[in-house]
Amino acid sequence: MARRKKGDPVDGWILLDKPAEMTSTQAVSAVRRIFNARKAGHAGTLDPLATGLLPIALGEATKTVPFAQDGTKTYRFTIRWGVSTDTLDAEGEEIATSDVRPSPGDIEAALPAFVGEVEQIPPAFSAIRVDGERAYDLARAGETVELSARKVRIDALTLVSTPSADLSVLEMVCGKGTYVRSLARDLAAVLGAEGHVAALRRIGVGPFAIEDAITLADLNALKDEGRQGEALRPLHAAASDLPVLDVTPDQAAFLRQGRAIVVPPRRADALRALRQERWIGDRDCSRSVLALDGEEPVAIGDLQAGKLSPWRVFVSA
Repeated sequence: MARRKKGDPVDGWILLDKPAEMTSTQAVSAVRRIFNARKAGHAGTLDPLATGLLPIALGEATKTVPFAQDGTKTYRFTIRWGVSTDTLDAEGEEIATSDVRPSPGDIEAALPAFVGEVEQIPPAFSAIRVDGERAYDLARAGETVELSARKVRIDALTLVSTPSADLSVLEMVCGKGTYVRSLARDLAAVLGAEGHVAALRRIGVGPFAIEDAITLADLNALKDEGRQGEALRPLHAAASDLPVLDVTPDQAAFLRQGRAIVVPPRRADALRALRQERWIGDRDCSRSVLALDGEEPVAIGDLQAGKLSPWRVFVSA
C-alpha cells in the first residue's frame, strides 16, 4: 500500500518578502506550515542577512522553479566603505581598513567595466561545493578556500544614492550565479578602497517583483482568518511569459499522458511568432509553449513540426 503524503495538495507561488536573520530554508518551512503544503521549494537562496523577494513554490508549482531561478535578478544593496571583511558582508570579521572614500563620480565612472559578461570569483563564504564540501564550511573551519573565476552576466549597474561618505547604495540587474558581495569586493579594489556589503535587498526575480510580495506577518494574519489562499499566485506564474496554447479537455488528457498533440498550422505560426530565445538550465526553451485548459495549466511542451510534445506535465487537482 502506498504511503499517504503528509499535508494538503496546495499548488501555487507565494512571493515572500523575507526578513533579515532568517535563512531561505527557514522561510520555506514557515510558508509550508502556514499552508500545510505537501511540497515546497524556493527560487534562489537569499543570505540570512539579506531581505526581499523570495519566491516560494508549493506543490505543482515546484515544477516551474527553474523558470524563476534561471531568470534575471535585481538587487539593491549598500556598500560601506573603509572596512573589508572575510565574508564580504557585515556578518564577517574585519580584515582590512582604509581612509579612502570614493566619490559618487569615481563610483559611476567605474561601473561600466562591470556590465556585460564578466569574470567573477565567488566569495569564499558561499554554498559552492569544493571536493564535496560547502565552501563556507571550509572557510569557517579556518581553511584557505580558493575558488575559480567564472563568467556571470550583469545587465545593469547603477549608483542610486550616497547617504554619506561611508555609504553608497547601488542597484544591479544580473543573471543567475552573480554574487553582490563579489561585485562589492571587486569595485572596492578598482577604486583603491576597502568595502563590504552592509545591506542587501532583492527586489526582482524573473517575472516576480517585490511590490507584489507579502511579509510573513501579513501571511500569518491571513491564515488566522482562513484566507491565506488569497496570497497564492498561479502555479504557472513563473512561466507566464511563455506563448500560450488553449487546449481542449481531450487534448489536455493526451498531454498529461505524455503524448504529443497536433497544432493547426495557423495557430502554430502564431505561437512561433511569439517565441523568444531562452535557456532553462541546459534546456533550450525557445520552442516551449504553455498549454492551458481554460485557466488550468496542463503542460509545458516543445512546438516542432506542427506538434506540441510535453516535457513538463502538471497533475490536475
